[in-house]
Amino acid sequence: MVALIADIGGTHARFALVEGAAVSEPVVMRCAEHAGPAEAAAAFLAAHGGGVRPDRAAFAVASPITGDVVDLTNSAWHFSIEAVRQTLGLERLEVVNDFTAVALSVRHLEAEHLLKIGAGVAVSGCPVAVLGPGTGLGVSAVVPDRQGRWTALATEGGHVTLAATNAQEDAVLEWLRRRFDHVSAERVLSGPGLVNLYQALAGLRGVHPVYGTPDAISQRGLDGSCPLCRDALEMFFAILGTVAGNLALTVGARGGVYVAGGILPRMRDAFAQSAFRHRFEDKGRFRDYLGPIPTWLVVHPQPAFAGLAGLVNEAD
Repeated sequence: MVALIADIGGTHARFALVEGAAVSEPVVMRCAEHAGPAEAAAAFLAAHGGGVRPDRAAFAVASPITGDVVDLTNSAWHFSIEAVRQTLGLERLEVVNDFTAVALSVRHLEAEHLLKIGAGVAVSGCPVAVLGPGTGLGVSAVVPDRQGRWTALATEGGHVTLAATNAQEDAVLEWLRRRFDHVSAERVLSGPGLVNLYQALAGLRGVHPVYGTPDAISQRGLDGSCPLCRDALEMFFAILGTVAGNLALTVGARGGVYVAGGILPRMRDAFAQSAFRHRFEDKGRFRDYLGPIPTWLVVHPQPAFAGLAGLVNEAD
């Protein structure tokens, strides 16, 4: 059985073929060069499919999935899932949110794709929590049923109200509330969120913010050339630990917590040495509950593909 998988964003769509446990090298296609996912998939199969006609597919898209019609958040693509299935001649087409695909990946990742942060041992058969700062903040959980099947929850947990844990964070949140009114976790724990943190600290210290991109702030925070960038990055790591601990308590994630997304793998050493794990466990009376829960950083280059491959294989 050969299946088609795709990770579709606002600018690019990445396609690959799955046969058993083997996933072909992804091929990147520009969304603007195709009318929709059916046309892009057909072009991929014509150029790279080797005459294969897949009978099933799984697509991850950067958009909420609320029914048959999908509007990509940052793309002109607007399509019917059923129409795409019929056009490609598929028996089955699964379309999931892109972070749901990342959440589905965690049970299929190998040891080399994970960096353990702190102690703890996963309890078999217990829920797993997944969160990932990138352009936004993805939040999910993977939950087992009594038959041993796993379901990834499609949530909007990145938009929960962010809480402070000390006076400095109180001041930062008050500064951000004057700008945004509601300060969600995503307002801080994302690429744009790191910029927000940096600007808030600059405003509180009465200095002019020099840098305006997450890459510039993270680079100068990592090399220590800008104390303000360093402080913003350290606060980013610490707050992520608090939010991850909240999520673990909320879903009972004794199966572990996985941190994914495109930001942290590029700074894995600093993240591993940060206050993340301390803040993850720092829950007063429930410190002993969180202490045994393991946390990992996902360093797989394409975790969504691992999740999609597992999805099409489990459909057998």
